[in-house]
Amino acid sequence: MLVPTFASPLASHYRRPGGPWDIPSLDALLTGVIGVSLADRVARVAGGLRARGVEAGDAVAWQSANRDEIAVLYRACWRVGAVAAPMHHLMGPTDLAGALDAVRPAFIVEDLDALPTGDPVEELWTDPSSLAAVLFTSGSSGAPKGVLHTQATLGYKAVQMRTAHGLGPDDCVLMPAPGAHISGLLNGVTLPGVVPFPTVFMPRWDPEAALALIEREHVTFMVGPPTFFVSMMQARGFSRERVASLRLISSGGAGVGDAFVAEATDAFGARVKRTYGSTEVPTIITDGRTIGEVEVHVDDNGELLARGPEVCVGYLGAEQTAEAFTAEGWFRTGDLAVLDGSGRVEIVGRLKDVIIRGGENISTAEVEKVLEAHPGVRHAVAVGAVDPVMGERVVAFVEGAADFDLAACRAWFVERGIAKYKTPERVIVVDTLPLLPTGKPDRTALRARLANPE
Repeated sequence: MLVPTFASPLASHYRRPGGPWDIPSLDALLTGVIGVSLADRVARVAGGLRARGVEAGDAVAWQSANRDEIAVLYRACWRVGAVAAPMHHLMGPTDLAGALDAVRPAFIVEDLDALPTGDPVEELWTDPSSLAAVLFTSGSSGAPKGVLHTQATLGYKAVQMRTAHGLGPDDCVLMPAPGAHISGLLNGVTLPGVVPFPTVFMPRWDPEAALALIEREHVTFMVGPPTFFVSMMQARGFSRERVASLRLISSGGAGVGDAFVAEATDAFGARVKRTYGSTEVPTIITDGRTIGEVEVHVDDNGELLARGPEVCVGYLGAEQTAEAFTAEGWFRTGDLAVLDGSGRVEIVGRLKDVIIRGGENISTAEVEKVLEAHPGVRHAVAVGAVDPVMGERVVAFVEGAADFDLAACRAWFVERGIAKYKTPERVIVVDTLPLLPTGKPDRTALRARLANPE
């Protein structure tokens, strides 16, 4: 059984009369039936989980690219009070083994073509404070963090985003983000169930396929990093007519600047929103303004802190939770921000060493640890290089043998079982790495070298 080793730092701060934030359980909240058989499938798969010994509080794990069965699995877990533990489909074997060891699932769904079924479970789960999902994200320390959300935190966010985006039953979302991501979960499973409206899942990103789906399914709403929209605009088959149904784009991550917003607005003829959030605090800012009941604060170090009903209740690790939350319940985002007199929030940088490549968070510490395990590398520093398509790309500066080139680096990451998207896309061998007076690597100098090569 998955038993968190901490008490939620937010439970008392945001508990309101009538239950946590007056949000019912997800099982009661997601009443929308998308497709004629979804309700029946959820009930039968919930019965299958129960028949296999899954109890309330147990974790159910799976690993898969996007497909309709993901929505069924999530909702079946919530029907029996279980914790959904999706594993990113691009996780390498090392990351996967570590995540499964941390979660200790009671049941693993190995084949999504054959979901477990049993006698239908028709009674709804009614406890909104129960854990709903554990989602893994890269931590600045290099160790993946299992982020814990309750049915209430996810339910609140879905209800609030329905209002913030003005979504209704005539809408349709295209969802390329994996179901193991907070974006895939929120915008592909919970939000559509609250409205309700249909979700079109994409198993992998393909701009030509996305254009065809938007045109055929009359997609009105899409969420993703700029790389998705830039690649569609650059696709040979792109035309304003093919995306005429698209009315709302929500984009976050590196590369969402004024130029991108202007270009995407003109190309798609849609409203383009700049959003900010994370796995821990999903979509708390749009176009510089906080939304819903979330509170934000910038501390003396310039770090953005947040607390509110959508904030996760912590991590699988008690130490990680203690480091991330203040005694007053503020979550430390790790991002640097400026808050002006009107309440507008501008993200200006990151305290945490994380590279955001195509919407995927990559810990520099993890990349460096893998590099320095190679016998030919004495020391390594990973930085993000600004890229117009992916937002950032991973670049490795290494002290070591001159023959440690990109091919050797890629082979090493494959051997170590690391996901391909975390593998450096450029390797620069140096005699010595620049250091700060503290002895730490001077990442600013290395990024400057990328921007101004000799």
